[in-house]
Amino acid sequence: MIVDCAIYREGRRSEGPQDFSDALGEARATSEAFVWIGLHEPTESEFDKVSEEFGLHPLAVEDALKAHQRPKLEVYDDSLFMVLKPVVYEPHTDNVSSGEVMIFVGDSFVVTVRHGEGAPLGAVRDRLEADPDVLRHGPTAVLYSIADASVDHYLEVADELQEDLEVLETEVFSPDGGGSRHTASRIYNFKRQILEFRRATGPLSLPLARLSGAGPFGPPVPFADETAQPFFRDVNDHLTRVNESVEGLDRLVSDILSAHLAQMSVRQNDDMRKISAWAAMAAVPTMIAGIYGMNFDHMPELHWTWTYPVVILVMVVLEVLLYRMFKHRGWL
Repeated sequence: MIVDCAIYREGRRSEGPQDFSDALGEARATSEAFVWIGLHEPTESEFDKVSEEFGLHPLAVEDALKAHQRPKLEVYDDSLFMVLKPVVYEPHTDNVSSGEVMIFVGDSFVVTVRHGEGAPLGAVRDRLEADPDVLRHGPTAVLYSIADASVDHYLEVADELQEDLEVLETEVFSPDGGGSRHTASRIYNFKRQILEFRRATGPLSLPLARLSGAGPFGPPVPFADETAQPFFRDVNDHLTRVNESVEGLDRLVSDILSAHLAQMSVRQNDDMRKISAWAAMAAVPTMIAGIYGMNFDHMPELHWTWTYPVVILVMVVLEVLLYRMFKHRGWL
């Protein structure tokens, strides 16, 4: 559905025609004016009207409708198409979920398409409308503000993941917590959430590098104001910090999982040594009792008066010696 539609003149919102075509024509007829249309999970019929009026490329329209895209930047003849994946982290469930924001930037217009609940753009629009000096830079200012807000939230999510991972690390290396049978599944689930986070942050580096004019992407991107390159460069720097943090989190989770598995292996070895020690202690009296339970006639010990107490004493002495030996070696 269409969430909002407005014309902005010299950085300020103004009332305009409700028809897309009339609004676009009015914006193009006025200097420093543009149309910003926001949609949330539009149907194909709803988006057909928008794409027809603004001349959006069919491939970009298909991506915007189907969603489930990687962050990317594509340049078409009449517009610029960018995909962002804002993320939301639920600390109580250790779950990272991502939404999608598709941004079409063209001559005097911006069209934003949002999928999922994790990508609200109302706050971005309100912040821009409260700062006309930024908004008067046109559609590029909208593109920059959405990218900046998304990356800033990445930093917050990375910090929250770091805090929860420290709690999990403390639990794994505690004397009792690491032995829980659910610990390994929790660590693995945490690693999957980091992977989901990486899918949103990693591919975004290339589009921001193009918008910032960094590296081999020196030529300015069409429909993006060249004077905004330093601002996109700043966003890209923040994204680099996020990606470095994600890499560190991923390595740390892998190390914690390896340490946990090593702990479990050590505990199993300790248990096996204890079982083996008790089995050895049980085997000695069993062997002696088995010998004297064979009921042979020619066993002189069977007819001795002190045979029974002597055999019991031997069993006790051997058990004590075995117990002290295993205890000294740490098997018990």
